[in-house]
Amino acid sequence: MLTSARLAVIALFMPIVLAGKRGLCWTYCDDPGVFNNGDGEVVAIYDYETYAPPSTNGNGGLGFIGMQRCTDCSSSPIADLASRQAAQGWATVFTLNEPDINGITPSEAASWYIEYVNPLAIKKALPAVTSSVTSGEGLSWVSEMISACAGQCYFDYINLHWYGSTFAEFQSYVESANSQFPDYQLVITEFALENPAGGQADQVTFFQQAFPFLDGASYVQLYFPFIATSPALFTEYNPSGVDLIGTGSCLYNDDGSPSAVGDLMY
Repeated sequence: MLTSARLAVIALFMPIVLAGKRGLCWTYCDDPGVFNNGDGEVVAIYDYETYAPPSTNGNGGLGFIGMQRCTDCSSSPIADLASRQAAQGWATVFTLNEPDINGITPSEAASWYIEYVNPLAIKKALPAVTSSVTSGEGLSWVSEMISACAGQCYFDYINLHWYGSTFAEFQSYVESANSQFPDYQLVITEFALENPAGGQADQVTFFQQAFPFLDGASYVQLYFPFIATSPALFTEYNPSGVDLIGTGSCLYNDDGSPSAVGDLMY
């Protein structure tokens, strides 16, 4: 959903440690360290860029995952992908943000991925797709990209986004992705209810169901509820996102403290 932004379990960064699956889909300026309280539930952070979060507390002590969200971004040039990864030492890379609805064909994505992403000797996720069930979008786009790769794309994760109306729909979507791609782990890097009538209370109820489900799914590596910012910042910088989901899923309050949804992250 997020097309422009300022923009691992700990085992991905410290293999001897067993830890949680939760991460921050971080945008704008809130301290990510608020969610790093030492209990090991929140372990990762990404910011749609190949540079670490420009917050007052950097990555907050969480494992940073670089993301090359477009084929060549001004803020994250593709020519700098390998050098930024080497300099910063991230162990996982996410790629293309919702190419299935942004005019990038599976064949184009496969060629781009083989050239620029394959050479990185780290964990890799295929492009993040929407939950659209339209032919040529969502999971069918992923399947077409894998076919276009002809065995030449090296990846570890299928990357999913979901916005919808109920937990049952979300669970069905995740389970269907696992059924379609059983040989790969899933990362869910954006998910929330679409502008529910009950606002934050409905989002809390949804995440109270979603988190235990994802924690218990052995095929889910990491998940990132949308979105790790405050209502005021979300409204200021991404009004179209607010139109889609409201501000009830924000993990922060406007004063920088954890929101009712944020409290569920611990």
